[in-house]
Amino acid sequence: MRPTDAEHVEPRNDDLVARDRDELPVAWREAGPAGGELVVLLHGLGGSRIGWEPQLAALSAAGYLAAAWDMPGYGASTPPPVWSFEALAAAAATWISGFGAGAAHVVGLSMGGMVALHLALLEPTRVRSLVLADTSPAFGFDGSTDAETWIEARLAPIRAGATPASMATGVLGSIMAPASTAVADAAAAMARIGPAAFEGAVRCIPSHDVRHRLADIAAPTLVVVGEHDRETPPSYARHLADAIPRSRYVEIAGAGHISNLERPAQFNDALVGFLAGARGSAGA
Repeated sequence: MRPTDAEHVEPRNDDLVARDRDELPVAWREAGPAGGELVVLLHGLGGSRIGWEPQLAALSAAGYLAAAWDMPGYGASTPPPVWSFEALAAAAATWISGFGAGAAHVVGLSMGGMVALHLALLEPTRVRSLVLADTSPAFGFDGSTDAETWIEARLAPIRAGATPASMATGVLGSIMAPASTAVADAAAAMARIGPAAFEGAVRCIPSHDVRHRLADIAAPTLVVVGEHDRETPPSYARHLADAIPRSRYVEIAGAGHISNLERPAQFNDALVGFLAGARGSAGA
């Protein structure tokens, strides 16, 4: 891994080509100049490192070193010692420290946003800024979701012989905006998940609840949500933006739950514009 600094670095043509780093315990895909300010991208329950291609391209073109991980247990990464948000946040902190950057701009989508929240609270010096996309302050935030019922609905097909790859198109199509053209790209990312890791992540998610600590987040924060997100709707995002002190709210028109792939141009405009204002932040 290579050190980064807070200065803008003009990328060369070869910096713009995404490259895979199959190191352990965390494997990732990156793009951008080695001296660029570090941006890490944390995918959701049904994602993996290849679910951030539009953001890797946009961030590397802007001079950032962008790195999208395979969450522990996913893709080429080693499973976590235990499926908990504390363990996942610790893995993210160790991964970031390995770049020599000290801290990173942390972008999390859905479950990745939950990991990002725990990271910002448990390891604040690792977080220069925070981008929370299509995520929630707590599992069952609307008060109508039973944890066991939610888990059973997602694991019953696995027990019946399905795999994340075989489920991907149907699952993702149901949570993205109607007639989204990005379902195939999202499904390719989900196809890299093994059944055991999927089960571990599903069982982990109901433990997420940071509502009582949101005011403790010191990093500048961007909260992004798709207009048509039914999984973690705009009301959840507004709660995050209202409760986190240094935050702003952006709603992506026409997008559902996978807003970074459904409306990449709008998502990237919001992301790169926010990071430009946060560039050089030293962390909380």
